[in-house]
Amino acid sequence: MKNQLKVLRAMRDWSQQDLAERLGVSRQSVNAIETGKYDPSLPLAFKIAEVFEQTIEEIFQRD
Repeated sequence: MKNQLKVLRAMRDWSQQDLAERLGVSRQSVNAIETGKYDPSLPLAFKIAEVFEQTIEEIFQRD
């Protein structure tokens, strides 16, 4: 699944660690989601959308 995490994070000048702390996950998890190696659970996807004040569909797209 493609996503906009890296772009959204950069727009806010957040590191992967900054985002990880906001989401309550590890920096490695953020990296894995950004690179498409891992798809977030639905609850985590909702939390990501909430942090960025966007819909899940705006952040995540099918390949």
